[in-house]
Amino acid sequence: MIDLDDQLAAIVAGDPDAFGRWVAGAEHELRASLVSFAATVDSEVIVQETLLRMWQVAPRVERDGRRNALLRLALRSARNLAIDHTRRLRRELPLEGGDHDSDPALVFTDAPDPLLRELIAVCHEGLPPQPAAALRARISEGGATHDRDLAERIGMTLNTFLKNIGRARVLLAECLRGRGVDVGEYFGRAPR
Repeated sequence: MIDLDDQLAAIVAGDPDAFGRWVAGAEHELRASLVSFAATVDSEVIVQETLLRMWQVAPRVERDGRRNALLRLALRSARNLAIDHTRRLRRELPLEGGDHDSDPALVFTDAPDPLLRELIAVCHEGLPPQPAAALRARISEGGATHDRDLAERIGMTLNTFLKNIGRARVLLAECLRGRGVDVGEYFGRAPR
């Protein structure tokens, strides 16, 4: 991996393009580091909050002679945020498997009961085509492929892909609520 800290001086100077280049290089690694939390928190929220924090704290980051100081800080920050969110929701923490748990088979070991799984499948089948395609692409890869690559595979821009993921989550939550499932625990508060 290249040293993304090559962008650090420009980021500190407030260059949003440099930060964009840093994000492009760091985002996949950041998302992959959160795979073990996929069943307990909204990883997209964690990623966005981490990126915002990195923009804010970059001026205080000092290079320590090793590569990717800002990325290492982002990975640690994302993991800590995910742990905080998990604790706030009173959920069990995922098993430790190193800094980058990436085995999708381990992520869903505490899968929902069969009735809930069936309701999720019914609600998933009712999604509009684009949100369904985006969600299916992300789930099938288990966090191993960057969203940009998934979006390209299914013919969407990254922004459209992420919007469709968000839309799929909202629609799934509404469908499950309509079938009597309390999804507040899984999707956060009900939309107003």
